[in-house]
Parts: sequence; C-alpha cells; structure tokens
Amino acid sequence: MPRIATGLDELRALAGTDLGHTDWLEIAQDRVDTFADATDDHQWIHVDPERAATGPFGGAIAHGYLTLSLIIPLFNQLLEISGVSMSLNYGLERVRFPSPVRVGAKIRLRGTVDSVEPVAGNGVQMQLTFTVEIEGASKPACVAQAVYRHYA
Repeated sequence: MPRIATGLDELRALAGTDLGHTDWLEIAQDRVDTFADATDDHQWIHVDPERAATGPFGGAIAHGYLTLSLIIPLFNQLLEISGVSMSLNYGLERVRFPSPVRVGAKIRLRGTVDSVEPVAGNGVQMQLTFTVEIEGASKPACVAQAVYRHYA
C-alpha cells in the first residue's frame, strides 16, 4: 500500500521521509522489445538474446531509459497524492545507470523525499531520490533525482 498524502501541507510534511520500496518487477524480453519498438533503439544487446548471450553482459539487457521510465509506474506504489489540482513531472537533476538490468532480473524502486519547497502559483516543488535496485545485486540499476510540482 502506498503512503497517502492529501494536499500541500501533507506533502510539505514528507520532506526527509524515506518512502520505502516497491514490490519486485520482473523485466521480460517482451517489455524490452516493446520499448525498442517505441524508441527505435534495436541494438542487439537489448533485442537479440542469442547474440547478447555471448556479449559483454552475458545476456540481453534492458535499455537504461526503459529502467528510468519504470520509475513512473513504480512510484505509484510508494506515494499516492490527492487533494491537489495538478501534478507535473518537472524534470530530473541527475541520472546514473551504475549497473545493467539483465532480461529476467527483478527490480524495485526505493524512494526518499529530499525536499519540498514552495513555488509560485500556490504549489510546492518536491525533489526525490529514486534508486532502482536489482534483486541480488550489490549495485543499483539507476539512481535519479526527480523533481515534481504539485498545485492546490
């Protein structure tokens, strides 16, 4: 169950909060192939499991940007926001991909609310650090600092 924040005051109160982690999500080849079709990135390390098995990662891997994009649906498992008129993905401050996600691996999202500051227009800007963990791995797949804006 996600944490629920209703309104800007409850969002402000989340500054410094560890939101915990999501359930594990298995990365299947069909998800990687669909992402390759959507982005026109059909590099063999992603879409050719036989060739990728002899490559540098020992198998096909997810696109880094696929891993990054999965923050969006996974974040919904961490925090549900209500009582606002509009929420916007305002951007990213920093993104790194320390370790590839092999097809068949499971990932989960860990999130921390770094800060919540007021912005013009009766809103708040929330900065979060997201870490995409790989089951059984010592290094994360992705670490990103995301910025969202929420308006009353």
